[in-house]
Amino acid sequence: MSADLKRTPLYDAHAALGARLVPFAGFSMPVQYEGIVKEHTAVRERVGIFDVSHMGELFLRGEGALALADYLVTNAVSDLPVGKALYTVCVNPEGTILDDLIVYRRGADEVLIVCNASNRDKISAHVAKHAEGKCAFEDATDDTALLAVQGPKAVATLRDAGADLADLGFFHTRAAQVAGRACWVARTGYTGEDGFEIFCANDDARAVWDALMSAGERHGIAPTGLGARDTLRLEAKLALYGNDIDETTNPYEAGLGWVVKLDHGDFVGRDALAKIHAEGVTRKLVGFE
Repeated sequence: MSADLKRTPLYDAHAALGARLVPFAGFSMPVQYEGIVKEHTAVRERVGIFDVSHMGELFLRGEGALALADYLVTNAVSDLPVGKALYTVCVNPEGTILDDLIVYRRGADEVLIVCNASNRDKISAHVAKHAEGKCAFEDATDDTALLAVQGPKAVATLRDAGADLADLGFFHTRAAQVAGRACWVARTGYTGEDGFEIFCANDDARAVWDALMSAGERHGIAPTGLGARDTLRLEAKLALYGNDIDETTNPYEAGLGWVVKLDHGDFVGRDALAKIHAEGVTRKLVGFE
């Protein structure tokens, strides 16, 4: 393992569990623990816990935050009530995909953009450039840990760790105490199962992880690596950047036309996407079962 790879705040926990660690997006990340099939099955039937602290967290704050978010992505961020999130893509002027994102409206004038780890530098620079003179921008990736708890027993696991979130709606978010630590929790994920993503400070990550592992023991929790994360998202037909979508594909080809709101004002790539939408596509992403 190269010494220049970054480590998430949970690296020691993965090593102690005997995870197989591999280079991914500049990080040393667990690809599997007991095995991909076992971990995949655990998430589908019980509950799995993932370390996704390598993902990028980019904040926009201030009076122009919502308008800028609308301009940078294809979906309608300003239509979100506070505490709601949406899935979208960010495209270039030619209409091809720079990254797929989840965007959260954290406050009246605060937006959080979560991007893929492999695109963090590209998207951070893109957002920072457009934010100049419009609103405050912060790349909080290096200070933020992100855990995902996914599966039919996710609600029970969070409850037993001190956070009763059964009433939190899908793609809704709120502040919560997990294991007595201040967290921000969203009912989102990328597995096709019910579950939560938990944002916390790096210093709190291990305590939150350990508490969730302990609380989930009676529910059959399994630490889950990037291997099962990939098979789970594939089975649920969720796009993977660099595999299904990239800067050579547009949203309509990828089956993501539903996140393109051409009638919601101007945004980067709108004219190109309007032309593609009018003319139709000549190829299309399909899945085989």
